[in-house]
Amino acid sequence: MQGRGTAAIRLAAAGGLITLRGFPPMSADSAHPQRSQAITMLVVANLFWGLSFPLIKSLTGVHERLLPGSSSWFITASAIFPRFAVGAVVLGGLCWRALRTLTRSELRQGVGLGCFALLGMVFQNDGLQFTSASTSAFLTQFYAIMIPVFLALRARRAPPWTVWVSCALVLAGVAVLAQLDWRDLHLGRGEFETLVCSVFFMGHILWLGRAEFVANRALPVTVVMFAVEALAGLAMALWTAPQAADVFVPWTSGPWLGFTAALTLFCTIGSFTLMNMWQPKITATEAGLIYCVEPVFVSLMALFLPAWFSAWGGFDYPNEIATTSLLLGGGLITAANVLIQLRPLPSPAKAAA
Repeated sequence: MQGRGTAAIRLAAAGGLITLRGFPPMSADSAHPQRSQAITMLVVANLFWGLSFPLIKSLTGVHERLLPGSSSWFITASAIFPRFAVGAVVLGGLCWRALRTLTRSELRQGVGLGCFALLGMVFQNDGLQFTSASTSAFLTQFYAIMIPVFLALRARRAPPWTVWVSCALVLAGVAVLAQLDWRDLHLGRGEFETLVCSVFFMGHILWLGRAEFVANRALPVTVVMFAVEALAGLAMALWTAPQAADVFVPWTSGPWLGFTAALTLFCTIGSFTLMNMWQPKITATEAGLIYCVEPVFVSLMALFLPAWFSAWGGFDYPNEIATTSLLLGGGLITAANVLIQLRPLPSPAKAAA
């Protein structure tokens, strides 16, 4: 899912290693000592994000039943505000002592993360109204390509061949997994907005990995991030609601509250806390590839969760059927991540040295 500032280029005399102040270097001789654990935690975060898709789809079904004719913007805002508001309150309660000593750097990082994540979500949701789900899924993952390209241009040095091969495998895997129809690809409003959302998700990932934030504490940063998204979500909900009182109508529904609680616990507090704690221990390029595992979890959960959720919520949401696309697409994405781990990229800690 970054700052601009003074990203000065420093050329190391020994060996000619190019690094960037503020961004991870393109090559180094060792990885972070907690790299393997970080990768595992980020895979778990992807599992939680995969759960968010059927949960948000279910929230939409309940919302449309409670308030027929609601705009897509209002439905989106009604899902964003509660998950991040409750997340900020719960996580803030757990680390209130740390919040009392919040630093300017932590505040800056949290605000930046909140803005990047929010804008990415808004453009992704709006773009989905004007293009197919498969095209959206494919174009969203373009940050996996844009991150190494951005860092290569900054450093004026190409990344290892394993990065390019892994990126190609990821895009191929997502295309197969989404059963992308290449005839649907054209640069209309939906496709353009989806590419814009991918740029913001790239910004989120890069902002989190900046060396200037290496000493920041993950929990207070995450609270600030949640607060930014909650305030923006509330403002958007009030702006797009047919009537101000409609903002509170979904809160009267048991299934809506249940889906929101799961979305908040697993897909908000769980996933973003893991991301903010562990991503800085690997490179942005590796993180971008690992986050592409999310569609695999989405496809797996779509095989059984929709029927359970729709039975409780009282709306129509059928299970999907397992196909060869799931096995082939998931296999390509997995192969990409295995390949990138065979030749570890530099430790982000090197950039701060």
